[in-house]
Amino acid sequence: MSNTLFDKVWDSHVVKKIKNGPDVLFIDRHLVHEVTSPVAFLGLNNRKLNVLFPEKTFATADHNTPTKNQNLPIKDPLSAKQLQTLKINAKKHKIPYWGLGHKRNGIVHVIGPENGITLPGATIVCGDSHTSTHGAFGAIAFGIGTSEVEMVLSTQCVLQPKPKKMRITINGVLKEYVTPKDVALYIISQITTSGATGHFVEYAGNIFEQMSMEGRMTVCNLSIEMGARGGIIAPDQKTIDYVKGKEYAPKGDEFLKLSKYWISLRTEKDALFDKEFFFDGNQIEPMITYGTNPGMGISISDEIPYSTDLNVNKETFEKSLKYMNYKEGDNLIGKKIDFVFLGSCTNGRIEDFREFANFVKDKKKSPNVTAWLVPGSHKVHNEIVKEGIFEILIKSRFEIRDTGCSASLAKNEDKIPNGKYVVSTSNRNFEGRQGPGARTLLASPIVAAAAAITGKITDPRKI
Repeated sequence: MSNTLFDKVWDSHVVKKIKNGPDVLFIDRHLVHEVTSPVAFLGLNNRKLNVLFPEKTFATADHNTPTKNQNLPIKDPLSAKQLQTLKINAKKHKIPYWGLGHKRNGIVHVIGPENGITLPGATIVCGDSHTSTHGAFGAIAFGIGTSEVEMVLSTQCVLQPKPKKMRITINGVLKEYVTPKDVALYIISQITTSGATGHFVEYAGNIFEQMSMEGRMTVCNLSIEMGARGGIIAPDQKTIDYVKGKEYAPKGDEFLKLSKYWISLRTEKDALFDKEFFFDGNQIEPMITYGTNPGMGISISDEIPYSTDLNVNKETFEKSLKYMNYKEGDNLIGKKIDFVFLGSCTNGRIEDFREFANFVKDKKKSPNVTAWLVPGSHKVHNEIVKEGIFEILIKSRFEIRDTGCSASLAKNEDKIPNGKYVVSTSNRNFEGRQGPGARTLLASPIVAAAAAITGKITDPRKI
């Protein structure tokens, strides 16, 4: 039987198949952070167990960290406690720990790829749902719960049923200002937030082949928002070139040998999927969400649809619009916004800052907009300075904050106030996700930049 890319990677990591049960899956890389790891380490300590392979685990501080004055003592007692606990646990178990101020510190799904921890053909887990990001490299990557974090720490394996397989193919030519974020939001709007439930999604077609590695990461990151267990894209020469030379990537002859194997990780011609979707890339426009889940997205020039035209629960749909203070048939163009957030594990990489800066260059931020621009890592921050992006943004009256997840999940002081609208490059627009009562509109860095300049929702093609 012909195998998919997903089959090849998954099957090569199965230690044991349990009859009528899950597979015992070996994990190549385990990423941990300060929020979901404390109880897992406590479980190890209570059972007097050690981390089996500490060299395969990497710890960073990112979720509940301040993004201002990181050089000063942390004011929030919970954040301070979580960071100190992770530091102690990492030291005890000899795990690399990159805390605030460390040159490798940053959002877990940003630092993995940029340091060569993320490799093609690998299995990667983390106590965070958006671990799917690493699938951009042809890796099987998914989020796990706290008990599973403890399992991986102690055994380097996890019990996991093999998901079903889905392929989403998009060919064509993307229009001006259409980014990978728009492609992902378009897919979710078409198949809904539950359309990929129980599946691992392979992205295929020239649209994904032409994307940069960072663009592929954005797409795979959002796989979770369509209900998928994860997303994956076949490695190619672009993947190899990105990985080569990274600190934790293989070197020399080993790298050459592995590169040949990585390139072989492709879905065979006659391989079967449980579900397939085909979309036309020419039809995708800059996207924006209007409701309280990532599937409630439209082309920025379109009107909010009527529930009667959609296969949705009318009561839930109306509740979502009430929360956002929008109505069916509304056009979002011109509607006032209060905040802009550029950052997160979805769009906190250097290419995102390049796109944002290129758009706002020689323009000024609207005085009624508060903008939080948060690099995904210290390396991203340093590159912003090195490339002159910092200067462009300062001239346009923007502020660059310290690294971290920030307003992506409102676990720190970066919370959007009640009732305020934020155009956000993050991945979730649930009620209260970015602050109690906050109203989130998900969009690309370019759409966010246009809103920051005009103070309202704006089609970037019209500026």
